[in-house]
Amino acid sequence: MRTHIAEFPKHPMPQVPQPPSPQQPRVQPPTVYVYERQQWQYRVVTSGAADEPTPSEHDLNALGQDGWELVGIIQLPAKTQFVFKRAKL
Repeated sequence: MRTHIAEFPKHPMPQVPQPPSPQQPRVQPPTVYVYERQQWQYRVVTSGAADEPTPSEHDLNALGQDGWELVGIIQLPAKTQFVFKRAKL
């Protein structure tokens, strides 16, 4: 008995599962930091002489409201200097 290929039923070939495609790693764009050089203004308040009284709390609060920050105190023999700074406007 001879079998002919035409005698076999015609069915589609089974689907061969494909391996999943590898996931591409998520690439985050680089973060660029830009630093601008800060510029400062300085102010020196001197006290100790009769015409230069020590700054009062009200005076210091007013300076703070204007953005001045006390960064140093210089004690000299006859007077005291208060050094303030703030970001340049």
